[in-house]
Amino acid sequence: MNELLMPIHPTALVLVLVLVLAALAGAALGTLFFGGLWYTARRAAASPLPALWFFGSLMSRMAITLPGFYFVAGGHWERMLACLLGFVAARATVTRLTRPADSSRAAAPKEVPDAP
Repeated sequence: MNELLMPIHPTALVLVLVLVLAALAGAALGTLFFGGLWYTARRAAASPLPALWFFGSLMSRMAITLPGFYFVAGGHWERMLACLLGFVAARATVTRLTRPADSSRAAAPKEVPDAP
């Protein structure tokens, strides 16, 4: 009777919850990493020392991201994979959100009619 009321084992539900939380943590780490890269690229373009901006940013972003992955994984490859999937999803999202306005139409050369 109890099997009919609870078709999914409670341990499986906990595992799913842990994996979802790991993916959300990966998304947060990815947003921080790639958002920081976007911010750095914008700031470095106007800086007299862009290499210093990029190097400092890389070290800062890695100092947060790598321990974050290590902490989230906790020695479980499943959590690491879920975290990585969230990280990659955040990359796609940040890339889409920080894309400049569609200037491809304005930058395209005007069509010249064929010669008679």
